[in-house]
Amino acid sequence: MTKSTAEANRDIAYRLSNNLPRLLREFSRDFERRIWRQLNERGYPEIRPAHVQVFANLGLGSVRVSDLAARAQVTQQAMGKMLKELERLGFIARDIDSGDKRAKEIRLTDKGIQLAEDSLKVVDQIQQEYREKVGTEELEHLEDQLRRVVQMLELEYLPESWAADEPR
Repeated sequence: MTKSTAEANRDIAYRLSNNLPRLLREFSRDFERRIWRQLNERGYPEIRPAHVQVFANLGLGSVRVSDLAARAQVTQQAMGKMLKELERLGFIARDIDSGDKRAKEIRLTDKGIQLAEDSLKVVDQIQQEYREKVGTEELEHLEDQLRRVVQMLELEYLPESWAADEPR
């Protein structure tokens, strides 16, 4: 039996909006919305989703702007703009690189470290909310499977300096 144009279009629309990339994106968006809402409630209204490109790639040591931009896969100009904003807000400091006086090293301030600690608490709280909705075993299975697939695909999601220190 041949599908009508409307049925064929409905099938196409369904497949375009119900696939792995879309499911991963929606899960990620939900997680991030919850993070930003809770960080706002904890007293960080100035932190925006774009700032994650800095915090997810900075770590607790210091790093050069060029390395940070490369890790985040953004231009040095875009990274510089975010860094200026975060420095103005007191979350990061830029110091002269001891090895190259022309370069700047970026590091978290005490306020930035507190934000990182609060962010981890928020992530734990959100994971608990998910566990209550979908079950601990389901959530752990999803994370384990995604981690396994990322490794099998040899995707580089951790900065090189962190890969050797993976907790799992």
